[in-house]
Amino acid sequence: MKWQGIAYRAHDPRWSWAPLSGEGARLHGGRFNPKGRAALYLALTIEGMFLEMGHGFGHRLDPVTVVSYAIDMDGLVDLRTESARRDAGVTFDDMAASWMLDRAEGREPASWTIARRLIATGATGALVPSFANGGYGQMANLVLWNWSKGVEVIDPQRRLPQNPSSWE
Repeated sequence: MKWQGIAYRAHDPRWSWAPLSGEGARLHGGRFNPKGRAALYLALTIEGMFLEMGHGFGHRLDPVTVVSYAIDMDGLVDLRTESARRDAGVTFDDMAASWMLDRAEGREPASWTIARRLIATGATGALVPSFANGGYGQMANLVLWNWSKGVEVIDPQRRLPQNPSSWE
């Protein structure tokens, strides 16, 4: 499917010079990307972005750099509704499973299996419900695995640093 709109991410300020890299997700892994696979996780609303960056704990707000993205992407899989998940052969339980616990105990998280399968079919990314505390049913995210085209950082005045020397 195609999705167009604005999406948001709260970046660690030390990485604000590379808002399109997906490097943090590649290094550490995420719910929908195994370690070693770059991914760009974006919230579809500003409220969802803050919920995600605080992991659902509103009182815990680390310093961040907020970046907006203009999105015009094809090849997405929409996993936000039960009927869409059924059509994609995905279950909510597999998406919502405790991926960090599975990883820590040496098991491949079910959500990684979903991501690998979707990537193998040519999906560029997925629209997914938020799994942050308080987010499900209200918030959604866009997870991108291939985004060389169709994603533009909104920074018309070039306020974001252009290299890591800002933090030296």
